[in-house]
Amino acid sequence: MFPFESAQDFEIKISEDHELFRRSVREFSEEILAKNVMQIEKTNSIPNDSEAIIKAKELGLLGIGIPQEYGGQGGDSLMLAITNEEVARVCPAFAALIGANYLFTTPLLIFGTEEQKKKYVPPVAKGEVFAAHANTEPGAGSDVAGIKTTARKEGSRYIINGRKYFITGADRAKYLVVSARTSPPSKERWRGITFFIVDTEMPGVKIGSKINVIGLRGEQPNEVILDNVEVPEENILGKVDEGFKVAVTTYDKGRVGVAAQAVGIAQGAFEKAFNYSLSRKTFDRPLISYEGIAFKLADMLVELEAARLLTYWAANMNDKNRKEAVMVSSLAKLMATEVAEKVSSLSIKIHGGAGVDQQNGVERYLRDAIITTIYEGANDIQRLTIVRDLVRKILGTNIEIM
Repeated sequence: MFPFESAQDFEIKISEDHELFRRSVREFSEEILAKNVMQIEKTNSIPNDSEAIIKAKELGLLGIGIPQEYGGQGGDSLMLAITNEEVARVCPAFAALIGANYLFTTPLLIFGTEEQKKKYVPPVAKGEVFAAHANTEPGAGSDVAGIKTTARKEGSRYIINGRKYFITGADRAKYLVVSARTSPPSKERWRGITFFIVDTEMPGVKIGSKINVIGLRGEQPNEVILDNVEVPEENILGKVDEGFKVAVTTYDKGRVGVAAQAVGIAQGAFEKAFNYSLSRKTFDRPLISYEGIAFKLADMLVELEAARLLTYWAANMNDKNRKEAVMVSSLAKLMATEVAEKVSSLSIKIHGGAGVDQQNGVERYLRDAIITTIYEGANDIQRLTIVRDLVRKILGTNIEIM
């Protein structure tokens, strides 16, 4: 059982409410999102006044997992995972749109003051405004401690200067959480970082150009430039110089959402491959009658269902606030995203020439899957997290793995 203590640790609880909720999200995805996917791909845009966003607001999909006292719909980590999965099955970019908000509300709910929670979380949870998480920089992605953005204190205000990169949702965000160095780097590199709540309408905030990444058309990231942005002291999120904890805690919580996105991508790619293999004939035989195709489909389903179970388990562990949840979330993110990439690639191969035709909507799953292996902590970072947790469990201390 190592590193777990009991077979009961592997329990996954899924209620009837979870299944009813899934059906409502699937209905939204199939009836609203599906008919807009090709337009989203073509224009690389999901307008705030689009039918999809308006309906998502009505259904409360932007507030799942957020307590009702802060304007959310309530619910647990599994419900949020189901949302990500069912939406990504049809349109991974829309799942990324939803996820960007949670990278803002999650640190607010964990580290924010009561005043901050009441001011900033409800409008985001209700879909009245959007928000984003601005931490990544050109020279600091997985290495959170490597950020160069600075925040200099002047009286009761901080002056922020820097450049953020690959910020999902920045172009539609009203609010950002922004990391900056408030103290110079020391031997303990993680110290000296502080998070701030920034209104994008503050003087000096500029949303830069969209970054044309390989996938997620419709919700591609932007650059954010901070030029002498004055932020009041009450906008500090958490403790001064301890923002590293804000960052890693946020990513630990958000990792299950990315795993669920990947499960949805794999599910969508698998369904397309299976349906195509039934309808497409060569030499007067359906593709599925060929052993080479049938075995690929079987392997795809095995890995898809394993990834789903691991992701649901991680969501349950988070809901139980188990200390092992961080490792399990890394396991889920690592496996589900790599399964999504593999299943999407096999789906293209089963489709043959039709698989690389953008109109068929198969190749976009692979483009989107590749991104899930990178954001919210690249997969090799997940491997490091897993092994470090194993070592810590035995030795009671950390060990450097480079």
